[in-house]
Amino acid sequence: MNEVTIRKASFSDLEQLLAFEQDLIETERPFDPTVKPDPVNYYDLKAMLTDQRIEVVVAQVDNKVVASGYARIDKSKPYLKHGHHAYLGFMYVVPEYRGRGINKKIMDVLKDWAAAQNITEFRLEVYCDNASAIKAYEKFGFSRYFLEMRFNLDDEKK
Repeated sequence: MNEVTIRKASFSDLEQLLAFEQDLIETERPFDPTVKPDPVNYYDLKAMLTDQRIEVVVAQVDNKVVASGYARIDKSKPYLKHGHHAYLGFMYVVPEYRGRGINKKIMDVLKDWAAAQNITEFRLEVYCDNASAIKAYEKFGFSRYFLEMRFNLDDEKK
């Protein structure tokens, strides 16, 4: 594989990032029956690209953008030891580039960015049935921490 370069995303990447977002939604939709029908967006990508609390990065191979991710500095719950944490999201790799360590490279860059902001805690959310994503995050060093549960009255009526 040719060299992977991780860099800060720019407005010139916006069209590709919007396409990644739709691919990510399509990939995750089977895990979440509460996602509205299309059209739907997870993010305000334009705003994210200029927000100082968010670092959006892309991975390039041969000048082609093949992956994305972001870290966002969030205020933590007041009862936790850390005042802020970095929330990791928008982790997407084009299917033909998966399994090549690109996600790890992105997370390494985001971890370095968060550390430069004096952040020591990282958080993310992943669907409990998304075994491949869970495995990738655990391989990086994340541990299972919290399980959010849902209940829908309409489901009960069926």
